[in-house]
Amino acid sequence: MRDKTQANSTGPGDGLVRIGAIVFFVGAVATLVTVAPLFLGGDTFPPIAYAVCMLMGVGFLVAGAGVLRGIAVQRRQARSATEPSAR
Repeated sequence: MRDKTQANSTGPGDGLVRIGAIVFFVGAVATLVTVAPLFLGGDTFPPIAYAVCMLMGVGFLVAGAGVLRGIAVQRRQARSATEPSAR
């Protein structure tokens, strides 16, 4: 049986994964920017800059939630496909 989804279609949770990846990337760049002066001997940034680094963890959690949402929907679809139809 052939899968009926299109190659360019998005599933549930894909948006969360994309948003999580963007937030993670912003946090990763912030981490590189705030840690660089520590190695280069410059002045450190204010504490709020280090708080922005926490976006890496937030992005990771958002992307993980998107993956779990996609898994849950696929499990529900598989369960409904294998259940015998009620008469």
